[in-house]
Amino acid sequence: MTAAGDSADNGAGIVIVGGGIAGASAAEALRREGYAGRVTLVGEEAVPPYERPPLSKEFLLGRLPEERLFPRPAEGYAAEGIELLLGERAVALDVAAHQVRLASGRNLPYRRALIVTGSVPLRLSVPGVELPGVLTLRTVADARVLAEGIRATGATGGRVVIVGAGFIGAEVAADCRMLGVAVTLIEQLGAPMERVLGPEVGGLLAEVHRTHGVDLRLGEAVAAFRGDGRVEEVVTASGARIPCALALVGVGVRPADEWLAGSGVARQDGVLVDAFCQTSVPDVFAAGDVANWPYTPPGSGSGAGADAGGLPAERVRVEHWDNALRQPEAAARAMLGRPASYAPVPYFWSDQYDLKLQYVGYARRWDQLVTRGRLDDGTLAAFYLAGGRIAAALSANRPRELVALKRLVGAALDPSLLADAALDFKALLARVPRL
Repeated sequence: MTAAGDSADNGAGIVIVGGGIAGASAAEALRREGYAGRVTLVGEEAVPPYERPPLSKEFLLGRLPEERLFPRPAEGYAAEGIELLLGERAVALDVAAHQVRLASGRNLPYRRALIVTGSVPLRLSVPGVELPGVLTLRTVADARVLAEGIRATGATGGRVVIVGAGFIGAEVAADCRMLGVAVTLIEQLGAPMERVLGPEVGGLLAEVHRTHGVDLRLGEAVAAFRGDGRVEEVVTASGARIPCALALVGVGVRPADEWLAGSGVARQDGVLVDAFCQTSVPDVFAAGDVANWPYTPPGSGSGAGADAGGLPAERVRVEHWDNALRQPEAAARAMLGRPASYAPVPYFWSDQYDLKLQYVGYARRWDQLVTRGRLDDGTLAAFYLAGGRIAAALSANRPRELVALKRLVGAALDPSLLADAALDFKALLARVPRL
C-alpha cells in the first residue's frame, strides 16, 4: 500500500478498531504520512478519543476540565477525512473476507486493519461486587462517577475503600487524601506498586501514603462487599470489616482481544505482533495496550549496536500512554509499506501527592537494586540492574533529566557511581563506556 492508497483498496481503505488515543494516533499518522485513502476509526465509547492518564490524576482532583481531555473534537477528525464510528463495538474479524463485524450487524470492509482495542479492568469474583457504589476506573464516564462519589463521600465524612495498590489504586488514594477524604487502600502484596517497583521502593512509597493519612492494609485480600442496596462495607479475608460509602476496584486489566476468537489472529496475553506491529495474519496489525510485542533493550544481544552480555530481548505488553501514542505511529508506517522496527525505551509516569515518579525501561526481574536519595523529600533515584546492566530506572521529581535517564537503560556502570547523589544523570551518561 502506497502513501496515496493503491488499486487493491477498492474503497475499503484502513479500518482502525479502537477509539482511544492509540486509534487517534494511528489515524493522524496515516494522514501525516500522506495516505489519502479511506480511514475509519471504530470506537465503543460515544465520545471521540481522549487522554486517559488524567482520569486518575488532574481530572479526578478537579484541576482539569473534561473538555481538555480531548486532543481534538469530532469535527477535527472529519476535517482530516477520518470517519468516526462512535458507540460501535467490534465483535468479530473475518480475515478471509477482510471485514470487521460490529455489534450493530454492520460489516466494515478493510484493505488493512489495525487493532488498538486496549484493555479492560479485571473484576473481583467475590460476593457483593455488583453492588452500586463498587466502581472501576477506565473510561471518562467511570471517572465522572468516581469524582462525584469521592466528593459526596467527603461531604458526609465517609470513607472510600480502594482494592489494589497498583497505578490506579495508589493514584486515586493520593487524590482522596489531597481532597481531604478518608481512604483505606487494600493490597494483597507487601507494598504499593510492588510488581513494578519491587518491595524496597514499594515499601518507601507505602510510608509516603501512610504519612499522608492513608489507612494502608498490605498482605490483605477482599472477601466480600456488603450493603443494603448499595455498598456499605468491605470485608477482608482476615475478617476485618471496613465501613465505606464508595469502593474502587483497581486490581489490573486484561487485553480487550476476546472479540478476535476464531479469527486466526494469534493471541497470548494480547495480540502477538512482530517488531513491525504485524499480526499472524496478512493485512492485520495491532498496537498499544492490546499488543504483545518483542522488546529489544538497548545494547541487547540482538540487533544493531548489540554487544556481548547485553540485556535479553523478551515479549512485553505495555499498558501506558507513551506506548499507546508511539506504537500506533509505527503501525501506520508499516501499513503503508514503510516498516521500521519499533524499538523504544518504555516509559511511564505516576503523580502521587507532590511526587512525579518517572520510570524508564522494563524489568520483570533484577538481581541488584541501587538507590540514592529519599522518596519522602522527592530526591530518590533507583536503578534496577540485571547482569550488571541497567534494565530500568525510576526517578522522583527530575523531569528535566528524563532524556538522559532513558539513554542510561542498557548501560553497564559501577554501582558506586549510580549511588553517588553528586552525579546527575547527564554526568552518569558521560561515564558510560563507548564502543
